Amino acid sequence: MKKHSKDFGNKEFLLNYTNRRWGLTKTTKVGEVMSLIRECQPKTFEEWENWYFQNAYTKTKARIKITEKTLTELGERLYSKLKEIVIPQIKDAIRNLTYDDCIEYVYNLTIKRTYDGFITEKSVVNDILGKHFTEVLFEESDPKLDHAGDIDYIGKVGKMAFGLQIKPVTANANLGNYDVSARMEQSFKNFEEKFGGKVFTVYSINDKIGNSDIYEKLSKEIERLKKASL
Repeated sequence: MKKHSKDFGNKEFLLNYTNRRWGLTKTTKVGEVMSLIRECQPKTFEEWENWYFQNAYTKTKARIKITEKTLTELGERLYSKLKEIVIPQIKDAIRNLTYDDCIEYVYNLTIKRTYDGFITEKSVVNDILGKHFTEVLFEESDPKLDHAGDIDYIGKVGKMAFGLQIKPVTANANLGNYDVSARMEQSFKNFEEKFGGKVFTVYSINDKIGNSDIYEKLSKEIERLKKASL
């Protein structure tokens, strides 16, 4: 089978990192690509390419038509971020990286960061969400279940439940840049089919919730599940 995707060699990790960091190919920028191609069911690459530019819109409140110029401008932004921010940061990191940094990093990531994340999860769910949504019974996700790796807590509402994914982020992080993978999307769908509720991502910043709109989203979901449980 002929492949159309280009291999960028050792440049790819830089392009991938920068693209993810600034969310340049998120659905808010390039539309719901996988949904579009499944709707198109193309037999050729040319058919898909034409369909995309005819039907693609940004996934935003005010939808914007996506054109070839749109993708070119995103590529220009990628180049700018790489040259002005990412590459200078990488050069600085290489100059200052030490043997001890590598030893300490592995220990820190394995032991310390795991513990901090565990404590933060408990604080965000029990001390913040639990006190705000007193009618919900929050429980840690059973590690034996298929979705446990993607869903940290479940919130029980009657006979149904919604899921929570807790993402610890730095104070200067751009929360809009986080995208779930295709595997996680399937995991979330499986959870919803089993428990009836959707899965929500809660961003924790210094033991506080960074995405304040989560309260309204959860309130609506809780009310929906209450009615569905009757």
